[in-house]
Amino acid sequence: MKTLTLRVNDTVSDKFAWLLEHFSPDEIKILEQDEYVDDDTYLRTIDGMIKSILDARNEPAANGVTLDNLEW
Repeated sequence: MKTLTLRVNDTVSDKFAWLLEHFSPDEIKILEQDEYVDDDTYLRTIDGMIKSILDARNEPAANGVTLDNLEW
């Protein structure tokens, strides 16, 4: 089984929901249904995220690690 994340335009969302209702719950199940939020807005909802980003921006470049020294 695969999980897909889709962004459906409001103009077709009712038609798309209608189509999905014609499948059995064993075939397709809606796991989550939310309004789309862009990444920036979403990240701002996480406690401490803004402070973490600001702290990272203020960190001296000398404390950074070059790409060739990263352990992937």
